[in-house]
Amino acid sequence: MTDPLAALRPPLAAAAPGGWIVGGALRDAALGAPVRDVDLAVPGDAGDAARRLASATGAARFPLSGAFGSWRLTGGSLGVQVDITPLQGTSIEEDLARRDFTVNAMAVPVSGPAEVVDPTGGAADARAGVLRAASGHALDDDPVRVLRAVRIGQGYGLAIDGATRAACRRSAPRLWDAPGERLRAEVYAMARLPRADLAFAGLDDLGGLGVLVPELEDGRGMEQNAFHHRDVLGHTLAVVENGCAIAADPSGVFRDAAPAIARDLAELAGDDVTRREVMVLSCLLHDMAKPATRAVAPDGRVTFMHHDTVGADAAAALMERLRAARRVVEAVAACVRWHLVIGFMIHLQPLSLRQLDRFFRTVGTVDTESFALSAADRLATRGVRSRDAQLRRHLRLVYELAAVRPAWRARAAEPPVLRGDEIARIVGRAPGPWLADAVERLRVEQLMRPGMTVPAARRFVRGLIPE
Repeated sequence: MTDPLAALRPPLAAAAPGGWIVGGALRDAALGAPVRDVDLAVPGDAGDAARRLASATGAARFPLSGAFGSWRLTGGSLGVQVDITPLQGTSIEEDLARRDFTVNAMAVPVSGPAEVVDPTGGAADARAGVLRAASGHALDDDPVRVLRAVRIGQGYGLAIDGATRAACRRSAPRLWDAPGERLRAEVYAMARLPRADLAFAGLDDLGGLGVLVPELEDGRGMEQNAFHHRDVLGHTLAVVENGCAIAADPSGVFRDAAPAIARDLAELAGDDVTRREVMVLSCLLHDMAKPATRAVAPDGRVTFMHHDTVGADAAAALMERLRAARRVVEAVAACVRWHLVIGFMIHLQPLSLRQLDRFFRTVGTVDTESFALSAADRLATRGVRSRDAQLRRHLRLVYELAAVRPAWRARAAEPPVLRGDEIARIVGRAPGPWLADAVERLRVEQLMRPGMTVPAARRFVRGLIPE
Protein backbone atom coordinates (compact mmCIF):
# COMPACT_ATOMS: atom_id res chain seq x y z
CA MET A 1 0.00 0.00 0.00
CA THR A 2 2.85 2.42 0.73
CA ASP A 3 4.91 1.74 -2.42
CA PRO A 4 3.72 4.95 -4.16
CA LEU A 5 5.06 6.91 -1.17
CA ALA A 6 8.48 5.25 -0.96
CA ALA A 7 10.28 7.89 -3.02
CA LEU A 8 8.73 10.70 -0.99
CA ARG A 9 9.76 9.50 2.45
CA PRO A 10 13.52 10.36 2.38
CA PRO A 11 13.18 14.05 1.45
CA LEU A 12 10.24 14.43 3.87
CA ALA A 13 12.26 12.76 6.61
CA ALA A 14 15.18 15.15 6.04
CA ALA A 15 12.91 18.18 6.40
CA ALA A 16 10.58 16.86 9.11
CA PRO A 17 12.18 14.14 11.24
CA GLY A 18 9.53 12.55 13.38
CA GLY A 19 6.82 13.49 10.88
CA TRP A 20 4.04 11.30 9.56
CA ILE A 21 2.43 10.96 6.13
CA VAL A 22 -1.28 10.92 6.94
CA GLY A 23 -4.72 10.90 5.38
CA GLY A 24 -5.44 11.17 1.71
CA ALA A 25 -2.12 9.96 0.32
CA LEU A 26 -2.46 6.62 2.12
CA ARG A 27 -6.11 6.40 1.11
CA ASP A 28 -5.18 6.94 -2.54
CA ALA A 29 -2.39 4.38 -2.30
CA ALA A 30 -4.74 1.86 -0.69
CA LEU A 31 -7.35 2.39 -3.43
CA GLY A 32 -4.81 2.28 -6.26
CA ALA A 33 -5.43 5.94 -7.16
CA PRO A 34 -2.64 8.33 -8.20
CA VAL A 35 -1.04 10.15 -5.27
CA ARG A 36 -1.09 13.85 -6.22
CA ASP A 37 -0.87 15.47 -2.81
CA VAL A 38 0.53 14.53 0.56
CA ASP A 39 -0.51 15.57 4.06
CA LEU A 40 2.36 15.68 6.52
CA ALA A 41 1.75 15.85 10.28
CA VAL A 42 4.79 17.06 12.20
CA PRO A 43 5.57 17.53 15.89
CA GLY A 44 6.35 21.13 16.68
CA ASP A 45 6.35 24.06 14.25
CA ALA A 46 5.03 23.21 10.78
CA GLY A 47 6.51 26.46 9.45
CA ASP A 48 10.06 25.29 10.18
CA ALA A 49 9.44 22.00 8.37
CA ALA A 50 7.89 23.86 5.44
CA ARG A 51 10.90 26.17 5.21
CA ARG A 52 13.37 23.28 5.22
CA LEU A 53 11.41 21.26 2.67
CA ALA A 54 11.00 24.27 0.36
CA SER A 55 14.72 24.97 0.54
CA ALA A 56 15.61 21.36 -0.27
CA THR A 57 13.13 20.87 -3.13
CA GLY A 58 12.73 24.33 -4.65
CA ALA A 59 9.01 24.33 -3.89
CA ALA A 60 6.98 27.47 -3.28
CA ARG A 61 5.43 27.70 0.20
CA PHE A 62 2.62 29.73 1.70
CA PRO A 63 0.55 29.57 4.90
CA LEU A 64 -2.79 27.78 4.73
CA SER A 65 -4.14 28.59 8.17
CA GLY A 66 -2.87 30.95 10.81
CA ALA A 67 -5.13 29.34 13.40
CA PHE A 68 -3.75 25.84 12.85
CA GLY A 69 -0.25 26.77 11.69
CA SER A 70 -0.60 24.85 8.42
CA TRP A 71 1.53 25.37 5.30
CA ARG A 72 1.28 24.30 1.65
CA LEU A 73 4.13 23.61 -0.76
CA THR A 74 3.67 23.42 -4.52
CA GLY A 75 6.06 22.76 -7.37
CA GLY A 76 9.65 21.75 -6.81
CA SER A 77 11.32 18.39 -7.23
CA LEU A 78 8.83 16.33 -5.18
CA GLY A 79 6.24 16.52 -7.96
CA VAL A 80 3.30 16.56 -5.52
CA GLN A 81 1.57 19.18 -3.41
CA VAL A 82 2.46 18.90 0.27
CA ASP A 83 0.37 20.25 3.15
CA ILE A 84 2.20 20.39 6.48
CA THR A 85 0.19 20.60 9.70
CA PRO A 86 1.20 20.36 13.35
CA LEU A 87 0.43 16.99 14.90
CA GLN A 88 -2.98 17.17 16.57
CA GLY A 89 -2.57 15.80 20.09
CA THR A 90 0.37 14.19 21.80
CA SER A 91 0.67 11.13 19.55
CA ILE A 92 -0.11 9.99 16.03
CA GLU A 93 -2.91 7.80 17.42
CA GLU A 94 -4.53 10.83 19.04
CA ASP A 95 -4.14 12.76 15.79
CA LEU A 96 -5.80 10.01 13.74
CA ALA A 97 -8.66 9.73 16.23
CA ARG A 98 -9.64 13.31 15.36
CA ARG A 99 -9.88 12.69 11.61
CA ASP A 100 -13.03 12.35 9.54
CA PHE A 101 -13.20 8.89 7.93
CA THR A 102 -11.34 5.66 8.53
CA VAL A 103 -9.77 5.70 5.06
CA ASN A 104 -8.26 9.07 5.96
CA ALA A 105 -7.16 7.96 9.44
CA MET A 106 -4.02 6.05 8.50
CA ALA A 107 -0.41 7.15 8.88
CA VAL A 108 3.08 6.01 7.99
CA PRO A 109 6.28 7.49 9.48
CA VAL A 110 8.64 9.36 7.17
CA SER A 111 11.60 7.74 8.94
CA GLY A 112 12.29 4.13 9.83
CA PRO A 113 10.17 1.12 8.85
CA ALA A 114 7.17 1.98 6.70
CA GLU A 115 4.70 0.40 9.07
CA VAL A 116 1.17 1.74 8.67
CA VAL A 117 -0.63 2.96 11.77
CA ASP A 118 -4.31 2.17 11.19
CA PRO A 119 -6.27 2.28 14.47
CA THR A 120 -9.75 2.53 12.89
CA GLY A 121 -9.46 -0.10 10.16
CA GLY A 122 -9.16 2.24 7.21
CA ALA A 123 -7.25 -0.25 5.03
CA ALA A 124 -9.94 -2.89 5.51
CA ASP A 125 -12.66 -0.35 4.70
CA ALA A 126 -10.79 0.69 1.56
CA ARG A 127 -10.62 -2.94 0.42
CA ALA A 128 -14.33 -3.36 1.17
CA GLY A 129 -15.25 -0.14 -0.66
CA VAL A 130 -16.81 1.43 2.44
CA LEU A 131 -16.67 5.02 3.69
CA ARG A 132 -17.09 5.04 7.47
CA ALA A 133 -16.71 7.79 10.03
CA ALA A 134 -13.53 7.49 12.07
CA SER A 135 -15.49 8.03 15.29
CA GLY A 136 -19.02 8.40 16.54
CA HIS A 137 -18.59 12.16 16.84
CA ALA A 138 -16.64 12.86 13.62
CA LEU A 139 -19.65 14.37 11.80
CA ASP A 140 -20.87 16.21 14.88
CA ASP A 141 -17.44 17.82 15.26
CA ASP A 142 -17.46 19.29 11.75
CA PRO A 143 -20.55 19.55 9.49
CA VAL A 144 -18.37 20.20 6.43
CA ARG A 145 -17.60 16.50 6.62
CA VAL A 146 -21.08 15.88 5.21
CA LEU A 147 -19.86 17.39 1.93
CA ARG A 148 -16.58 15.49 2.21
CA ALA A 149 -18.45 12.22 2.69
CA VAL A 150 -20.34 12.74 -0.56
CA ARG A 151 -17.31 13.95 -2.46
CA ILE A 152 -14.98 11.17 -1.30
CA GLY A 153 -17.64 8.50 -1.65
CA GLN A 154 -18.51 9.52 -5.20
CA GLY A 155 -14.96 10.28 -6.22
CA TYR A 156 -13.57 6.92 -5.09
CA GLY A 157 -16.59 4.70 -5.52
CA LEU A 158 -17.00 4.13 -1.78
CA ALA A 159 -20.41 3.37 -0.28
CA ILE A 160 -21.23 5.43 2.81
CA ASP A 161 -22.14 3.03 5.60
CA GLY A 162 -25.45 3.27 7.44
CA ALA A 163 -24.24 4.78 10.69
CA THR A 164 -22.23 7.41 8.81
CA ARG A 165 -25.22 8.28 6.66
CA ALA A 166 -27.32 8.78 9.77
CA ALA A 167 -24.62 11.00 11.26
CA CYS A 168 -24.48 13.04 8.04
CA ARG A 169 -28.21 13.63 8.17
CA ARG A 170 -27.91 14.84 11.77
CA SER A 171 -25.14 17.28 10.89
CA ALA A 172 -26.41 18.52 7.51
CA PRO A 173 -28.67 21.26 8.97
CA ARG A 174 -25.55 22.91 10.44
CA LEU A 175 -23.63 23.26 7.17
CA TRP A 176 -23.70 27.04 7.19
CA ASP A 177 -22.22 27.09 10.68
CA ALA A 178 -18.93 26.55 8.84
CA PRO A 179 -17.03 29.36 7.10
CA GLY A 180 -18.01 29.91 3.48
CA GLU A 181 -14.46 29.26 2.30
CA ARG A 182 -14.53 25.69 3.60
CA LEU A 183 -17.90 24.99 2.03
CA ARG A 184 -16.67 26.50 -1.23
CA ALA A 185 -13.67 24.17 -1.38
CA GLU A 186 -15.91 21.11 -1.10
CA VAL A 187 -18.53 22.44 -3.53
CA TYR A 188 -15.79 23.06 -6.08
CA ALA A 189 -14.41 19.58 -5.48
CA MET A 190 -17.83 18.06 -6.11
CA ALA A 191 -18.30 20.13 -9.26
CA ARG A 192 -14.89 18.86 -10.43
CA LEU A 193 -16.03 15.22 -10.35
CA PRO A 194 -16.85 13.60 -13.72
CA ARG A 195 -20.33 12.78 -12.37
CA ALA A 196 -20.97 15.88 -10.30
CA ASP A 197 -24.68 15.22 -10.71
CA LEU A 198 -24.40 12.05 -8.64
CA ALA A 199 -22.49 13.95 -5.96
CA PHE A 200 -25.17 16.64 -5.72
CA ALA A 201 -27.91 13.98 -5.75
CA GLY A 202 -26.04 12.15 -2.99
CA LEU A 203 -25.82 15.35 -0.98
CA ASP A 204 -29.55 15.80 -1.44
CA ASP A 205 -30.13 12.26 -0.17
CA LEU A 206 -28.25 13.20 3.01
CA GLY A 207 -30.35 16.35 3.46
CA GLY A 208 -27.50 18.72 2.62
CA LEU A 209 -28.32 20.13 -0.81
CA GLY A 210 -31.37 22.06 0.35
CA VAL A 211 -29.41 23.44 3.29
CA LEU A 212 -26.57 24.55 1.06
CA VAL A 213 -28.96 26.08 -1.52
CA PRO A 214 -32.37 26.62 0.14
CA GLU A 215 -33.90 27.69 -3.18
CA LEU A 216 -33.37 24.17 -4.51
CA GLU A 217 -35.24 22.71 -1.55
CA ASP A 218 -38.10 25.10 -2.36
CA GLY A 219 -38.22 23.53 -5.83
CA ARG A 220 -38.77 20.01 -4.52
CA GLY A 221 -42.14 18.80 -5.75
CA MET A 222 -42.85 22.11 -7.49
CA GLU A 223 -44.87 21.50 -10.65
CA GLN A 224 -43.72 23.21 -13.83
CA ASN A 225 -45.42 23.88 -17.15
CA ALA A 226 -46.30 21.32 -19.79
CA PHE A 227 -42.87 21.56 -21.42
CA HIS A 228 -41.33 19.91 -18.35
CA HIS A 229 -41.66 16.34 -17.13
CA ARG A 230 -39.97 16.82 -13.75
CA ASP A 231 -40.35 19.11 -10.79
CA VAL A 232 -37.91 22.02 -10.45
CA LEU A 233 -35.39 20.11 -8.35
CA GLY A 234 -35.54 16.97 -10.49
CA HIS A 235 -35.09 19.05 -13.63
CA THR A 236 -32.11 20.84 -12.07
CA LEU A 237 -30.29 17.60 -11.26
CA ALA A 238 -31.00 16.33 -14.78
CA VAL A 239 -29.47 19.50 -16.24
CA VAL A 240 -26.34 18.93 -14.14
CA GLU A 241 -26.19 15.35 -15.42
CA ASN A 242 -26.46 16.54 -19.02
CA GLY A 243 -23.84 19.23 -18.44
CA CYS A 244 -21.38 16.64 -17.14
CA ALA A 245 -22.09 14.38 -20.12
CA ILE A 246 -21.55 17.23 -22.59
CA ALA A 247 -18.27 18.17 -20.91
CA ALA A 248 -17.10 14.54 -21.04
CA ASP A 249 -17.91 14.27 -24.76
CA PRO A 250 -18.83 17.54 -26.49
CA SER A 251 -19.00 15.90 -29.93
CA GLY A 252 -22.59 14.73 -29.45
CA VAL A 253 -23.82 18.34 -29.47
CA PHE A 254 -20.95 20.32 -30.98
CA ARG A 255 -19.69 17.95 -33.70
CA ASP A 256 -16.62 19.44 -35.42
CA ALA A 257 -16.60 22.37 -32.94
CA ALA A 258 -16.11 19.92 -30.04
CA PRO A 259 -12.31 20.33 -29.73
CA ALA A 260 -12.68 24.09 -29.26
CA ILE A 261 -15.42 23.56 -26.67
CA ALA A 262 -13.25 21.08 -24.77
CA ARG A 263 -10.30 23.50 -24.77
CA ASP A 264 -12.48 26.33 -23.47
CA LEU A 265 -13.98 24.23 -20.68
CA ALA A 266 -10.49 23.23 -19.53
CA GLU A 267 -9.39 26.86 -19.09
CA LEU A 268 -9.06 28.25 -15.58
CA ALA A 269 -11.82 30.62 -14.54
CA GLY A 270 -10.47 31.59 -11.09
CA ASP A 271 -10.18 30.02 -7.63
CA ASP A 272 -8.36 27.10 -9.30
CA VAL A 273 -11.60 26.03 -10.97
CA THR A 274 -12.07 25.64 -14.68
CA ARG A 275 -14.80 26.92 -16.94
CA ARG A 276 -16.20 23.37 -16.84
CA GLU A 277 -16.80 23.74 -13.10
CA VAL A 278 -18.38 27.16 -13.68
CA MET A 279 -20.71 25.51 -16.19
CA VAL A 280 -21.59 22.69 -13.78
CA LEU A 281 -22.36 25.14 -10.97
CA SER A 282 -24.44 27.21 -13.39
CA CYS A 283 -26.43 24.08 -14.28
CA LEU A 284 -27.07 23.57 -10.57
CA LEU A 285 -28.19 27.17 -9.99
CA HIS A 286 -29.80 28.16 -13.30
CA ASP A 287 -33.41 27.71 -12.08
CA MET A 288 -32.88 28.55 -8.41
CA ALA A 289 -35.26 31.52 -8.67
CA LYS A 290 -38.18 29.54 -10.07
CA PRO A 291 -39.81 29.04 -6.65
CA ALA A 292 -39.66 32.79 -6.02
CA THR A 293 -41.11 33.69 -9.42
CA ARG A 294 -43.71 30.95 -9.93
CA ALA A 295 -47.18 32.16 -10.90
CA VAL A 296 -50.28 30.71 -12.52
CA ALA A 297 -51.83 32.61 -15.42
CA PRO A 298 -55.63 32.98 -15.75
CA ASP A 299 -55.63 30.19 -18.35
CA GLY A 300 -53.90 27.84 -15.90
CA ARG A 301 -50.40 28.07 -17.38
CA VAL A 302 -47.55 27.95 -14.90
CA THR A 303 -45.05 30.77 -15.45
CA PHE A 304 -41.67 31.74 -14.03
CA MET A 305 -41.31 35.27 -15.32
CA HIS A 306 -37.87 36.83 -14.81
CA HIS A 307 -36.44 33.77 -13.08
CA ASP A 308 -33.31 34.30 -15.17
CA THR A 309 -32.56 37.80 -13.89
CA VAL A 310 -33.76 37.14 -10.34
CA GLY A 311 -31.76 33.91 -10.40
CA ALA A 312 -28.61 35.69 -11.49
CA ASP A 313 -28.75 37.90 -8.42
CA ALA A 314 -29.48 34.90 -6.18
CA ALA A 315 -26.62 32.89 -7.71
CA ALA A 316 -24.22 35.79 -7.21
CA ALA A 317 -25.32 36.13 -3.58
CA LEU A 318 -24.74 32.43 -2.97
CA MET A 319 -21.29 32.45 -4.60
CA GLU A 320 -20.37 35.52 -2.57
CA ARG A 321 -21.51 33.76 0.60
CA LEU A 322 -19.16 30.95 -0.40
CA ARG A 323 -16.41 33.58 -0.73
CA ALA A 324 -15.77 32.73 -4.37
CA ALA A 325 -13.42 34.87 -6.43
CA ARG A 326 -15.08 37.83 -8.14
CA ARG A 327 -14.44 36.33 -11.58
CA VAL A 328 -16.24 33.13 -10.61
CA VAL A 329 -19.15 35.01 -9.02
CA GLU A 330 -19.62 37.07 -12.17
CA ALA A 331 -19.26 34.08 -14.50
CA VAL A 332 -21.85 31.95 -12.70
CA ALA A 333 -24.26 34.90 -12.44
CA ALA A 334 -23.85 35.67 -16.15
CA CYS A 335 -24.55 32.06 -17.12
CA VAL A 336 -27.75 32.08 -15.06
CA ARG A 337 -28.78 35.48 -16.39
CA TRP A 338 -28.43 34.47 -20.05
CA HIS A 339 -29.47 30.82 -19.92
CA LEU A 340 -32.73 31.47 -21.82
CA VAL A 341 -31.27 33.61 -24.61
CA ILE A 342 -30.48 30.84 -27.09
CA GLY A 343 -33.99 29.42 -26.70
CA PHE A 344 -35.46 32.81 -27.61
CA MET A 345 -33.16 33.12 -30.63
CA ILE A 346 -34.67 30.03 -32.23
CA HIS A 347 -37.68 32.14 -33.21
CA LEU A 348 -35.45 34.74 -34.92
CA GLN A 349 -33.77 32.40 -37.39
CA PRO A 350 -32.14 32.83 -39.79
CA LEU A 351 -29.93 35.03 -37.65
CA SER A 352 -28.34 38.12 -39.11
CA LEU A 353 -24.74 39.07 -38.43
CA ARG A 354 -26.06 41.93 -36.31
CA GLN A 355 -28.05 39.48 -34.16
CA LEU A 356 -25.04 37.19 -33.81
CA ASP A 357 -22.92 40.15 -32.77
CA ARG A 358 -25.48 41.16 -30.16
CA PHE A 359 -25.57 37.62 -28.76
CA PHE A 360 -21.81 37.16 -28.53
CA ARG A 361 -21.30 40.56 -26.94
CA THR A 362 -24.12 39.82 -24.48
CA VAL A 363 -22.77 36.49 -23.20
CA GLY A 364 -19.19 37.76 -23.39
CA THR A 365 -16.60 35.52 -21.77
CA VAL A 366 -19.12 32.81 -20.79
CA ASP A 367 -20.05 31.91 -24.35
CA THR A 368 -18.91 28.28 -24.13
CA GLU A 369 -20.53 27.81 -20.72
CA SER A 370 -23.74 29.28 -22.16
CA PHE A 371 -23.68 26.88 -25.12
CA ALA A 372 -23.29 23.86 -22.84
CA LEU A 373 -25.84 25.04 -20.26
CA SER A 374 -28.44 25.80 -22.93
CA ALA A 375 -28.03 22.35 -24.50
CA ALA A 376 -28.09 20.61 -21.09
CA ASP A 377 -31.21 22.53 -20.08
CA ARG A 378 -33.07 21.71 -23.29
CA LEU A 379 -32.15 18.03 -23.13
CA ALA A 380 -33.72 17.89 -19.65
CA THR A 381 -37.00 19.43 -20.85
CA ARG A 382 -39.21 16.61 -22.13
CA GLY A 383 -42.77 17.47 -21.13
CA VAL A 384 -45.94 16.66 -23.06
CA ARG A 385 -45.64 19.88 -25.07
CA SER A 386 -41.98 19.32 -25.87
CA ARG A 387 -41.37 17.96 -29.37
CA ASP A 388 -38.36 16.15 -30.78
CA ALA A 389 -38.29 18.59 -33.68
CA GLN A 390 -38.03 21.50 -31.24
CA LEU A 391 -35.19 19.78 -29.42
CA ARG A 392 -33.33 19.19 -32.69
CA ARG A 393 -33.74 22.85 -33.69
CA HIS A 394 -32.40 23.99 -30.35
CA LEU A 395 -29.36 21.73 -30.44
CA ARG A 396 -28.68 22.69 -34.06
CA LEU A 397 -28.67 26.37 -33.12
CA VAL A 398 -26.30 25.71 -30.20
CA TYR A 399 -23.94 23.96 -32.61
CA GLU A 400 -24.21 26.68 -35.24
CA LEU A 401 -23.42 29.39 -32.70
CA ALA A 402 -20.34 27.48 -31.57
CA ALA A 403 -19.29 26.85 -35.16
CA VAL A 404 -19.62 30.48 -36.28
CA ARG A 405 -17.94 31.93 -33.21
CA PRO A 406 -14.33 31.82 -34.57
CA ALA A 407 -15.31 33.79 -37.68
CA TRP A 408 -17.19 36.36 -35.60
CA ARG A 409 -14.23 36.73 -33.25
CA ALA A 410 -11.87 37.31 -36.16
CA ARG A 411 -14.06 40.06 -37.60
CA ALA A 412 -14.85 41.61 -34.22
CA ALA A 413 -11.12 41.80 -33.45
CA GLU A 414 -10.35 44.06 -36.41
CA PRO A 415 -9.10 47.48 -35.25
CA PRO A 416 -11.64 50.30 -35.59
CA VAL A 417 -11.40 52.35 -38.76
CA LEU A 418 -11.79 55.55 -36.72
CA ARG A 419 -10.92 56.27 -33.10
CA GLY A 420 -13.26 58.17 -30.82
CA ASP A 421 -11.20 61.37 -30.94
CA GLU A 422 -11.22 61.22 -34.75
CA ILE A 423 -15.02 60.88 -34.79
CA ALA A 424 -15.36 63.92 -32.51
CA ARG A 425 -13.03 65.94 -34.76
CA ILE A 426 -14.89 64.91 -37.95
CA VAL A 427 -18.26 66.08 -36.65
CA GLY A 428 -16.81 69.08 -34.82
CA ARG A 429 -18.18 68.25 -31.39
CA ALA A 430 -16.50 68.03 -28.03
CA PRO A 431 -16.25 64.48 -26.61
CA GLY A 432 -19.15 63.56 -24.37
CA PRO A 433 -21.65 60.80 -23.60
CA TRP A 434 -22.78 60.84 -27.24
CA LEU A 435 -19.39 59.56 -28.36
CA ALA A 436 -19.72 56.06 -26.84
CA ASP A 437 -22.89 55.47 -28.86
CA ALA A 438 -21.24 56.75 -32.03
CA VAL A 439 -18.20 54.48 -31.55
CA GLU A 440 -20.45 51.46 -30.98
CA ARG A 441 -22.61 52.19 -34.04
CA LEU A 442 -19.53 52.58 -36.20
CA ARG A 443 -18.17 49.30 -34.81
CA VAL A 444 -21.35 47.48 -35.81
CA GLU A 445 -21.34 49.11 -39.25
CA GLN A 446 -17.73 48.05 -39.76
CA LEU A 447 -18.68 44.50 -38.75
CA MET A 448 -21.48 44.51 -41.32
CA ARG A 449 -19.23 45.92 -44.05
CA PRO A 450 -15.89 44.08 -44.13
CA GLY A 451 -13.11 46.13 -45.63
CA MET A 452 -14.69 49.48 -44.76
CA THR A 453 -12.39 52.33 -45.78
CA VAL A 454 -11.62 55.49 -43.84
CA PRO A 455 -13.56 57.71 -46.31
CA ALA A 456 -16.58 55.39 -46.02
CA ALA A 457 -16.36 55.52 -42.23
CA ARG A 458 -16.20 59.33 -42.32
CA ARG A 459 -19.30 59.46 -44.51
CA PHE A 460 -21.13 57.11 -42.14
CA VAL A 461 -20.21 59.20 -39.10
CA ARG A 462 -21.24 62.48 -40.77
CA GLY A 463 -24.59 60.93 -41.67
CA LEU A 464 -24.98 59.60 -38.20
CA ILE A 465 -24.11 62.82 -36.36
CA PRO A 466 -24.42 65.98 -38.47
CA GLU A 467 -21.69 68.55 -37.91
